[in-house]
Amino acid sequence: MPHPLKLSFADRVPHCGYHWNGSRQRFFEGWYVRVTLPAWGESFALMASIDDPGGGKPCSGGALQVLGPGDAYRCRTFPEVKRFWAWSDRLGLGHSRSSGTNHTITQYLEPEQFNQRVKDGYQMTETWQQGTILQPGESSISWAYSVDPIYRWGKPSQRQQSTAGWLSFLPVFEPGWQILIAHGLASGWIDWQGQRYEFSQAPLYAEKNWGGAFPQKWFWLQCNAFDNLPDLALTAAGGRRRVLGWRESVGMVGVHFQDEFYEFVPWNSAVGWEVQPWGNWYIWAENDRYRIDVIGTTTHAPTQVRVPTEQGLIFACRDTTHGHLQIELREKSSQTLLIRASSHLAGLETGGDWEGAWCFDKR
Repeated sequence: MPHPLKLSFADRVPHCGYHWNGSRQRFFEGWYVRVTLPAWGESFALMASIDDPGGGKPCSGGALQVLGPGDAYRCRTFPEVKRFWAWSDRLGLGHSRSSGTNHTITQYLEPEQFNQRVKDGYQMTETWQQGTILQPGESSISWAYSVDPIYRWGKPSQRQQSTAGWLSFLPVFEPGWQILIAHGLASGWIDWQGQRYEFSQAPLYAEKNWGGAFPQKWFWLQCNAFDNLPDLALTAAGGRRRVLGWRESVGMVGVHFQDEFYEFVPWNSAVGWEVQPWGNWYIWAENDRYRIDVIGTTTHAPTQVRVPTEQGLIFACRDTTHGHLQIELREKSSQTLLIRASSHLAGLETGGDWEGAWCFDKR
């Protein structure tokens, strides 16, 4: 198991550390990790968050939400903000509930120590993640697995990039967003209420958000478990976000494949979409060299998930980890097809305030 303190600085992604600066202003930070298990046709998505970490506010506290088999939903709250810890310079965080026997944990623990001292909580780094959450009246959920990051955000041979570009280092966007691991491989186990899943080199994805609240509305698609193309990873998203007091619609598509990175973002590409409140997603993007078309569909009913808002962590998001996804990437001048791929294990999401289809075309 790689030790979390021995990561090379060159491998770190921008914004991978904890952002809170001690301010009393409204603040949240959230982390999303998904392990996909193609052999079972299932996924486990872990969503950790901390709201108003200074304490003493109605929204102050932490939570860990889990989407499990069949998109079953569980949520465990962690009301004591002083029991949350996070590293400011790299990915590392944890939160636990008092068990009456353990002392307050405010740092990373070796796996054996964690098992001994934490009975209800979690910890995660870029290379190791584990936890147990107790559900009153239900069986517990536990997990422990190592992570081997393959793609972060950018070409592997180059310096890793900020998902939102250089402006993300300035306090102009609300909220911030960073993809931490576009594609990694997880090895270990997850115990979902008595059923144990053991896996080796299962696809893993990780991202984070931070700021005051989620966008007014948004959509998101993610997959790194494509049929017959285990090296392929895609993330696409669009949102109506706040920028210096006004709102703009912005979208992006990013693809990692065979050590290449195809990035379609507002400063280098035209991006457009037609997305329904639920069930259908169509996103296209093109720049001088490439065009990509992404189609997501689902007949599954959405699972409601809590997200940070100005009123705290509330249900305002619709999710599935069993969506169908199709992508085509072409070289424009020759119309050469570079990638055609599909999956039935895509993450699909819409959130915020929707009134009918959302169509956007910025050429």
